[in-house]
Amino acid sequence: MLQLPHQPLQVAAVPSQRTPAREDQAGPWHSEAVCRRDEAGLFFAPSKEPTAARLSREESAKRVCARCPVMVECREHALLQPEPYGVWGGLTAAERRVALARRRRREAELKASDAAGHIAAAG
Repeated sequence: MLQLPHQPLQVAAVPSQRTPAREDQAGPWHSEAVCRRDEAGLFFAPSKEPTAARLSREESAKRVCARCPVMVECREHALLQPEPYGVWGGLTAAERRVALARRRRREAELKASDAAGHIAAAG
């Protein structure tokens, strides 16, 4: 794969007032995030980034996510907010939109099957 150099980017911090504390530790989950170290610029696109550079940068960001101890918490945060930009929990914004659509569809199907079950039980 062609590795294009990426431009230095501004680091976006996870707002502390919106981030839930991890249940298994005293501090918030994002304090352990690997992306809070040197690679933070990989996670958000510069304006007018060429497609090849974006794809390369996103793949590099996903490799960082793959070794992160709080990847699941990060992904869930990004899905619940929802975060509109960047790579969070190993998913791009487009991948998160797909995951959210699937989640909503699954929830709607469960509600419909529950409603059908209640109607059948009552009748």
